[in-house]
Amino acid sequence: MQVLPSLITGGVERGTIDVTQALSESGWRAIVVSSGGPMAHEVERAGGLHIEFPAGSKNPFTVYRNIDRLVSLIKEHQVDILHARSRVPAWSALGAAQKTGVKFLTTFHGNYNEGNPLKKYYNSVMARGDLVIAISQFIGDQICDRYGVDANKVRVVPRGADINLFDPNAVSPERVIQLAESWRVPDDATVVMLPGRLTRWKGHKVMLEALTRLEDRKNLRCIMVGDAQGRDAYVRELQDDIVRLGLESVVHLPGDCRDMPAAFMLADVVVSASTDAEAFGRVIVEAQAMGRPIIATDHGAARETVTHGENGWLVPPNDASALVNVLREALSIDNETRDQIARRGIANVRKNYTKELMTDRTMTVYQEVLSDHPGHGG
Repeated sequence: MQVLPSLITGGVERGTIDVTQALSESGWRAIVVSSGGPMAHEVERAGGLHIEFPAGSKNPFTVYRNIDRLVSLIKEHQVDILHARSRVPAWSALGAAQKTGVKFLTTFHGNYNEGNPLKKYYNSVMARGDLVIAISQFIGDQICDRYGVDANKVRVVPRGADINLFDPNAVSPERVIQLAESWRVPDDATVVMLPGRLTRWKGHKVMLEALTRLEDRKNLRCIMVGDAQGRDAYVRELQDDIVRLGLESVVHLPGDCRDMPAAFMLADVVVSASTDAEAFGRVIVEAQAMGRPIIATDHGAARETVTHGENGWLVPPNDASALVNVLREALSIDNETRDQIARRGIANVRKNYTKELMTDRTMTVYQEVLSDHPGHGG
């Protein structure tokens, strides 16, 4: 039974459904508990059972009541493993696991901030599994360093790209043309893409500052694609900055995109400008899978997925000068160099970061925790 707050959108939700499908295909019974959302029907399509439940509520009384609700579900469905994927439902899941004796697993998805001891305690529930899955080595080290978890309890399972979808050969020209027309991208435009939800730490303002330092922006288009998820004030702030910096003809905020493989095919360079360290950085891997040159900030898990000068470039975070220098380099590479970077990026993903590798590694952790004889290392 996987427990998460909701099934709206995002990497946690996508990973939950991918694992649900792998469980079902392997003959396991897969149950997902959440407060629902647009992706709930995908659980059923993947062969799982979705149970709607106030898992996303932060009300302390609801979190406490959810313990007994989960206990009832565990008994009714004869659950062997309770897998928590987010902090709020993890507290309820921990209590339910303690009451029933089922195995308790967590996946540590985030680079959680810790402003005070209370926040650190709140975050610590994600480090209390019988085994703890970390989505990168960066997060695995953080779990051990911050929460004193024995490294033998941590299993590093990187997130994976669906290489059936994120495959340059699987994207028709018509899909790319349709997207270019809807975004009004000229045929001769050079496209720099910054994908990711519109939130401050994704580095949009660093990108804007870097663009102002480019000498020739005549045929340049910077597409900052991503859902604002209700952050309307931040979007207005970005729009004001775009006008103030004279970038109205350069920068486009199209909102959410339902065809990211086609979007990546439009891009000459993909940028991840996150000012906070990425716990994994899914778009960095997906861009590589599509053979796109990637520029990422030099911290967090980007150091694991990008080898500077091989399949992309790393730049210091929050440094517009460094970003624009590397951007100039990336935009000036010849076709042979571009092809080499593309081949290396695709090979990197297919060797290390596919959806199949992620689900196989997760299934191995499930089998291990049920064996009562966990191995050593991650």
